[in-house]
Formats: sequence, C-alpha cells, structure tokens
Amino acid sequence: MVTTVRHLGPNWYASVMGTAIVATAGATLPVHVPGLRTVLVGVWALSFVLLVTLLCARALHWMHHGDQARAHLLDPAVAPFYGCLSMALLAVGGGVLTVGRDWIGMQAAVALDFVLFTAGTVVGLAAAVAVPYLMAVRHRVAPEQATPVWLLPVVAPMVSAALGPLLVPHLPEGQAQETLLLACFAMFGLSLLATLIMLPMVFTRILAGGPLPLALTPTLFLVLGPLGQSTTAVGKFADVAPGVVPAPYSQGFAVFAVLYGVPVMGFALLWLALATAHVVRARRNGMGFAMTWWAFTFPVGTCVTGAEALARHTGLVVYDWLAVGLYVVLVAAWGTAAVHTTRGVLSGVLLAGPRPVPVVLRPATVRTTSGAVR
Repeated sequence: MVTTVRHLGPNWYASVMGTAIVATAGATLPVHVPGLRTVLVGVWALSFVLLVTLLCARALHWMHHGDQARAHLLDPAVAPFYGCLSMALLAVGGGVLTVGRDWIGMQAAVALDFVLFTAGTVVGLAAAVAVPYLMAVRHRVAPEQATPVWLLPVVAPMVSAALGPLLVPHLPEGQAQETLLLACFAMFGLSLLATLIMLPMVFTRILAGGPLPLALTPTLFLVLGPLGQSTTAVGKFADVAPGVVPAPYSQGFAVFAVLYGVPVMGFALLWLALATAHVVRARRNGMGFAMTWWAFTFPVGTCVTGAEALARHTGLVVYDWLAVGLYVVLVAAWGTAAVHTTRGVLSGVLLAGPRPVPVVLRPATVRTTSGAVR
C-alpha cells in the first residue's frame, strides 16, 4: 500500500468533486423521478467514502514519500491541483446538507458540513495564495505555458462562496449570519478577480499557441468551473439574503443574481461549445483516457447548479431545461470517467510511475580519411 501511493497526486481529489456534484446538482432538478433521491444519497455516500480514502492515502504519501510530495509542490503542472483538496472537502460538505442529511440526519449533517466547510475554506484560501506565489518564485512559468489548470487554486474560494450560504440558516440570527454571508461574498470577489486575471492568459495561449497537448485537452472544461460556480454563488446569496442583511441589500442580491448570472451563463455555453470542439478534435487524433477526464464532471455540474439558480430567480423554463440537459451530460461524463478510473486502479496503470522515455541509440559512424562513411 505504501509503495502504491508514491505517485498518488492531488489531482485525484477531482474524482471526489466530480462524484459529489452529481448528487448535489441532481437534488434540485425541476423534474421528479421516482427513486432519484435515494440514488443521489448513495452517490453522496460514495463521494464521502472516496474523500476519506484519499485523505488517508495522501497522508501515507506525505509520510512515506515526502520527496515525491515536495516534488509535486515544485512542479508547475501538479501544484495547482492542490486546489482540488479544498474543493473536494467543500463539495462533500455541501452535499451532506443537500442530500446526505436524509441518511445521517440534519443535526449530524450540519456538524459535518461545518467541519468540512471550515477545513475546505482554510485550505482553499491558503492554496489561492501559496500556489501563485510558488509559480512566481519557484516555478518560473512562461505565459505560453498557461493552461486552465492554473485556475484551480483561485477557483477554490468561489466554491466556498457558493456553498457557505447553506450554513447561514443554521447560525444564530444577527451578526453570525450576516458575517458568514458577507464573508462568502468577499470570497466571491476574491476568486472572480483572480479568475479574470488568469483567464485571458489561458484564452491567449489557446489562440496564439495552438491546441493543448492531447492529454491536457479535457482541462479546457475547467474554465466552466468559475463561470458556473459564480452563477450558483450569486443565486445562493439572493436565496438567503432576506432577513440576514437589510432590505436594500437583500433586494440588490436578487437583482445581481440575474444581471450577473445571465451573461456569465451565456459565456459558459460559448466556452462549452469551444471546449467540446477541441475535445472532439483531440479524440480523433488519438486522445486516450487520463485523470484529466474528470474535468468533464465538476465544472459541468457547476453549470447545472448555475442554471438551476437562474431558473429560480428568473422563472424562465428554458433554464430548467438547460439544467436537465447539462445534468444528462454530467452523468454521462461521470460514468465514463468512473469506469475508466476503476479499470486503471485495478490494473495498476493509474498508480504506476511515469514511464521512462526510451533512448534511441543511433549506429556509430566512422569517417575515413577520404571522407567516406562506413
């Protein structure tokens, strides 16, 4: 077991995020399917088991393979994935209040979410500072190396912003509720502004530098994360603001949820089409399965919850159908990634170290004094 986890990186937390979002996004769909709620509770329970398993495995990784763990931090391709730890904690925490409460009860659900939300938020804020710092000071990355993976650490606080409002009704009225709501709003701003700095570099890299390598092409879907999650967040702010903040501001949150969410969701759909076109191209060129395929899950799930929020606040049926359509895509992507990941774990391929690059030896040549080559 100790040897098996040597190459287990923080990117594996994406499987927890992708599983948890299937449960939370499905819980508020505008359609009633008999037995769906029970299935969603089971999916959330699976995400909780995956989280505990990965936390234990990553602890073993740090204890017995500290050299590899430090190498991950100093690797600009791996370090941004530390944002996934935060989002995994937050996603499972949000899921327990959404569907997990059916299994463990509301009181236990609130307690568990409080622990996971606090831990996830602290880790997310630390990653949002530490990873960009390492990129500037130790990694020495160039603009032409920009990929959507760079967004992961700065998106983590946006997940806190979107899921924190679920805890607001369970806090004492007055200062406690208002403080948490405005803290979530502050994290919304923190993450949004950081994303607006990072996203142009990613867009420029794609337009000027050409398509991403095949294995990284699925990461284009990561851009949907801050778009869908921020739309979800402003919708959640508007849901809980009445009675928590004074009337003018609570009404402002409701207006902001629509005026912000509608154009951002429009851009998300544009990016979804662009990213899908790149993935289709990469698949035709031989793109095989990699853990980056989990990028097809959580970001799409945030667009489902964002569409659901817009449906609530605009009353437009078109957003209900958009949420349903995106949820079908989410479930299909999750099933595909889960099956391939399970196969890879059982075969040992995904837990193996990187393969050494073969060295091709060219035959030696001997040049004679006449200039002829033998």
